[in-house]
Amino acid sequence: QVKLVESGGGSVQAGGSLRLTCSSPRVPRTSVCIGWFRQVPGKGREAVARYNTVGSATFYADSVKGRFTISQGSAEDTVNLQMNNLKPEDTAIYYCAFRFGECTSLTTVTAYWGQGTQVTVSS
Repeated sequence: QVKLVESGGGSVQAGGSLRLTCSSPRVPRTSVCIGWFRQVPGKGREAVARYNTVGSATFYADSVKGRFTISQGSAEDTVNLQMNNLKPEDTAIYYCAFRFGECTSLTTVTAYWGQGTQVTVSS
């Protein structure tokens, strides 16, 4: 069982910033793909950003390009999602997503999910 530990999230006004962090297992010399999806009530889960730990390839949803950045965190087992210029439509529960092996696109199948963290952006 893969345990994902999420932190960050919260409430902010439009135009503000938040950072989400996900801690996950790593396998030496093997790429894993870590990312974030989000979901609002009544809608499906939407991919936001993905990151391959080997090669550092990234994938973003069009709706967040230029505003969100996914990258290696300061701790070896963490990945950050820096969210700038937040909009009310970014309000959702954000889930860390993990798979062993690389992602080849934003929507590569996810194997494991975090518990979710709420992000609320007020206008």
